[in-house]
Amino acid sequence: MTTQKPALRPANPQFSSGPCTKIPGWDTDLLKTALTGRSHRSAEGKARLQYAIDLTREILQVPDDYLIGIVPASDTGAVEMALWSLLGERGVDMLAWESFGQGWVGDVTSQLKLDDVRKLGAAYGELPDLDAVDFTRDVVFTWNGTTSGARVANGDWIAADRTGLTICDATSAAFAQKLDFDKLDVVTYSWQKVLGGEAAHGMLILSPRAVERLETYTPPWPLPKIFRLTKAGKLIAGIFKGATINTPSMICVEDYIKALEWAKELGGLDGLIARADANAAVIDAWVQKTDWVEHLVADPAIRSNTSVCLKLADHVAAGLDDEQKTALPKTMVKLLDEEAAAYDLGAYRDAPAGLRIWCGATVETSDLEALTPWLDWAFATAQQS
Repeated sequence: MTTQKPALRPANPQFSSGPCTKIPGWDTDLLKTALTGRSHRSAEGKARLQYAIDLTREILQVPDDYLIGIVPASDTGAVEMALWSLLGERGVDMLAWESFGQGWVGDVTSQLKLDDVRKLGAAYGELPDLDAVDFTRDVVFTWNGTTSGARVANGDWIAADRTGLTICDATSAAFAQKLDFDKLDVVTYSWQKVLGGEAAHGMLILSPRAVERLETYTPPWPLPKIFRLTKAGKLIAGIFKGATINTPSMICVEDYIKALEWAKELGGLDGLIARADANAAVIDAWVQKTDWVEHLVADPAIRSNTSVCLKLADHVAAGLDDEQKTALPKTMVKLLDEEAAAYDLGAYRDAPAGLRIWCGATVETSDLEALTPWLDWAFATAQQS
């Protein structure tokens, strides 16, 4: 393997797993139509927010009887709203196979302090035993493990006749993977992932069953204002019609709308999935012919097409001590950054040492094709440093 630098750099070296790269051709001129300096509660402001919700329903293929709301604090805020507002009515199964799933377990056990909590866990790159999930209980899980690259293949494992609710953090799956809404009662995500939107805003999607729980169960703990979805035992319906809980950035709203319109031009969800699949296939083809690297997720059936996580091949890692196993990928990331060949490729801080390459729909396949020779160069160079 040569340490000679490749001749071609990616045209766009942004491969961060969040915030992710903007839609192709993005320019600030796209935001000239933003409703800046106007109240989000004006008729025009509410109309723009409702348009974002309507486009979301169309592109993401959300059932007509599900509610969609724009909420504060990104995906984290949306998940926390669901956990604090809905849990406690019955026992809960918490599925965790990567950092964010582990975080939700911590919140439920340490902050909400629920008594009846079962954790079903798995190592990075694997999934828990999905057959062990009890759907008479509430179930909380991530559809796509952003920090591990492991995803559920589909919703077939979720009971159609469940009596508990399913709460799904889908932030790195929405718009890149087919979500089985019939099996999901709460779905959350942020704008900053597959569509490359701006941070700080989250989306909360509720099934009729989730709404029923909200209107028939009151949790025993106080709820901050930004978590409150009901008033006097009834859903605050305005939240799901563009009347947000707090003030949203209308520039960010406009940016999200432009990304949704771009997605619609691509052919909607199918077009977005096809782009992500093609991108992930480029990395997979390179991994298959490269002896120093492996997928963190060994099983292709549960391997993400967005947050593609890689590790040093076992035979390479076997020759390194623990410090070197961590240092080598970090050196590669630094080299790629210095060459402006690729930014933000490091594995998540809690994940095993390695690389993480975002392959969502806003990434151009040609840039990933240009990236792989640079990965080989960075490995060869880092080995000699």
